[in-house]
Amino acid sequence: MLYLIATPIGNLGDITYRAVEALQSSDEVWCEDTRQSAKLLNHLQIKKPLVSCHEYTQREKAPQLVEKLRAGLTIAYVSDAGMPGISDPGAVLVQACVEAGLPYTVLPGPSAVLTAAVLSGLPLDRFIFFGFLPREGTERRKALSDLAACGCTAILYESPHRVKDTLSDVLAAAGDRPCALVRELTKVHESCQRGLISEVLASLPQEVKGECVLLFSIPPRAEAAPTEQELDGLLLQLMDHMTLKDAAREASEALKLPKKQVYARALELKNE
Repeated sequence: MLYLIATPIGNLGDITYRAVEALQSSDEVWCEDTRQSAKLLNHLQIKKPLVSCHEYTQREKAPQLVEKLRAGLTIAYVSDAGMPGISDPGAVLVQACVEAGLPYTVLPGPSAVLTAAVLSGLPLDRFIFFGFLPREGTERRKALSDLAACGCTAILYESPHRVKDTLSDVLAAAGDRPCALVRELTKVHESCQRGLISEVLASLPQEVKGECVLLFSIPPRAEAAPTEQELDGLLLQLMDHMTLKDAAREASEALKLPKKQVYARALELKNE
């Protein structure tokens, strides 16, 4: 069995009982950074062999994982903090288990995305997670365009060194929207700054510290009303091969306009 285990994002007290039990029962603990995971295991007084498996080695390590699972070993996988696979390594190991038909499970627990979402006070009936935005170029512009058009609460991670640039870029792409900047989640200096993007930007110190989660409330884009030229063009096209009444009905449904309004315009076009 492979256990993917969520680990504390700051406060070590957030580890779950199930996570501790799984770590204790595992033959090996695979981890993003052995130094970080050693601190956690020492805190929990658990001694296990640690195997490094990070973003750049998880694909080459996946066959070794499959071999060990087939041999009957129980492996726990943890990233440095939070849920493996969410902007952290882990998804490749899941894919390897799926392809090999081997059992795996996920132990729920700390997640910066969900914790920041609730803390932000922004609407959460729908939200979308963008992870870390590309740093520059076409990919970044495309991601910002997608964020500006998402029509719900958008969540992303950001480095404290780039948070001002990202706030400025979202302001330019999406306008001055309600937002929240969450820092140092679950730690002593946890903070959540709320307000319009421009207000949060203006309130930031010269040097921002702590890992950041940014959240933006992006309203759905209103569909532009069809122009008179669009209505006339569609009506003339439809009236070429159907009755005026049927053409008005089709145009009304296609352009989401009142039937009476469309029918009256169809009469005017016919008389012209």
